[in-house]
Amino acid sequence: MGNKARLAADLDRHLPLKTQWFHILLALSEEAQHGSGIVRSVLQQTDGKLRLWPATLYGSLEDLVALGWIEELTDHSERPEGESEKKRFYRIKPDGARVLAAEADRLQGLARAALDRVGSGNFAQ
Repeated sequence: MGNKARLAADLDRHLPLKTQWFHILLALSEEAQHGSGIVRSVLQQTDGKLRLWPATLYGSLEDLVALGWIEELTDHSERPEGESEKKRFYRIKPDGARVLAAEADRLQGLARAALDRVGSGNFAQ
């Protein structure tokens, strides 16, 4: 198995992503953020339908760091200017971007199939 196939298989074993992981990765794909910034981004991208409570957010951030999909910014020069040093900032890593894209493709395929089925009237009644 080549490197590309191995990488694809590794990503596929994580799909479907947990909903909160998908939205955290999506929020971080825009820019590095701290916890409350991620919460605001997720609320905005879900029209307020998904609220990440602290235990869920920080547990998910730990999981995503452990998977190597995001990283905490430890170099203070990489942080946005004027931000408190107490805030923990995170950014997406290349593997995180790849798994986010794979999940987006998977969701797009599901949405397309659902719309085709409903649009054609080909569904159980």
